[in-house]
Amino acid sequence: MSRYLTGAQIILAIGMLVTGSINTLSKKVQNDCVAPGYTGTGSTEGSREPHKFDHPWFQTLVMFTGEITCLFGLFVARYRSRNLDRHLISPTDSTETTPVPLHRRKVFHWILLVPTICDLLGTSLSGIGLLYVSASVWQMLRGSIIVFTGIFSKVFLKRQLKLFHWFGIGITVFGLVLVGVSSVLQAEHTATTSQTFLGIALILASQLVSASQMVIEESFVKSRDFHPLQVVGLEGCFGFAILAAIVLPSMYFIPSPGNPTGRYEDALDAVSQISANPTLLAMVLLYLVSIAFYNYFGLSVTKSLTCVHRTLIDACRTLLVWILDIFIFYVVSDSFGENFAVSYGLLQIDGFAFLTLGTLLYYGVLDISWVPGLGRWCGAVEGEGVPDGRGPGHYREGDGETERLLINQSTGSSRVT
Repeated sequence: MSRYLTGAQIILAIGMLVTGSINTLSKKVQNDCVAPGYTGTGSTEGSREPHKFDHPWFQTLVMFTGEITCLFGLFVARYRSRNLDRHLISPTDSTETTPVPLHRRKVFHWILLVPTICDLLGTSLSGIGLLYVSASVWQMLRGSIIVFTGIFSKVFLKRQLKLFHWFGIGITVFGLVLVGVSSVLQAEHTATTSQTFLGIALILASQLVSASQMVIEESFVKSRDFHPLQVVGLEGCFGFAILAAIVLPSMYFIPSPGNPTGRYEDALDAVSQISANPTLLAMVLLYLVSIAFYNYFGLSVTKSLTCVHRTLIDACRTLLVWILDIFIFYVVSDSFGENFAVSYGLLQIDGFAFLTLGTLLYYGVLDISWVPGLGRWCGAVEGEGVPDGRGPGHYREGDGETERLLINQSTGSSRVT
């Protein structure tokens, strides 16, 4: 690959950065919106008291709706494959040794139901956590997935982690501690410390579930050579069906005295609030559209660029979310976004720096093999050499069998939560 990006690659990278940032910010703005809702059967207009949009499970339904749109991209790809097959393959050609064209592959596969359940739980837990922390902290804590994927790939997939991987994981953990501490210290002045702890715990738990999803996809899905748009689109269909038919109806009947409607998750209240607040409606639609386009840009970046670019894009996304969140608070409205406390904000900056450094080390972007005594521990076994910056499992000056660590691109999909 050329060391310089083409115009198309730059557009893809910017598109992934912008849509990913919009995804996070629009979801947080939804949580901060206040609108009258549905308070039960027989209620009157005057009894619809305004309250915050506290519907993380309904937001997961919106996310799956956005993922379903990836099937349209799959159908376009299948159409192109059919035309290509029609022009390039004659009836006498043998196809026994060639891959099965995309348009001839089966679309529906029940096996994708398993990672869908993980996606549902991970996204919902992350959404609940976002209710109690700022968008920037939420985005940074999602970096903990490196820790879980590294450990799971070692334990369940029997992958060998090199010293630079463990360095990356250790520095990432230290960065997570700094970000968490800054969030808790800031919450002590707003009497929401317990909620902040809960939010952090839920976000970390969601990343553990997401890492489990990657292990499942690596073990059972990737070997079947599914198209990335097929994986995301079908998981969207399965997730939407499970939420609409089972999860949301069940949670409607679970009592929750702290909620305005007295129910743990009230989809009717969510729909009523969306219809009553134009800003909320705009944020929900923006969230849905950003998910669809983020998946497209993410899949394209995965295909045409390297892990170095993805790592830098993710770091820039976190920084952009943080800057825009502060801008919204001070310029647009203090009802949205987050303020910047100098004492705790500097601690959060340090945490972000360590998170970025840990990520760069883990993915082999930063080479530490030059450090005396570390060279032979940073390469792969059997003379594979040291990381070449293309990501986990890629080494230079080696001809042995490389080990690719588990990353989200293992299925070519770009998860959006």
